[in-house]
Amino acid sequence: MAIYVDFVSIEFKGYKWCHMLADSLQELHDFAELIEVDKRLFHGNASYPHYDITLQMRLTAIENGAFAADRKKIIECAKKLKVELKALC
Repeated sequence: MAIYVDFVSIEFKGYKWCHMLADSLQELHDFAELIEVDKRLFHGNASYPHYDITLQMRLTAIENGAFAADRKKIIECAKKLKVELKALC
């Protein structure tokens, strides 16, 4: 199991944002709590479940063991999380 952050840099409300995903929803939520990411930044109804995090949060995530992931890995994780979330509903 692992946590992944992408290389996206989207400007919104004065911050630059990217995405955080994981191999499982539980791991994703646990890690978000560990690095103190607000639960409101979780997007379960988006095209795939993820947390929006600022680039500063991204650095914190990496310092705590997250991996910077390429597009292929992010899409792979996104598909798994989407299936997992659908199964919970």
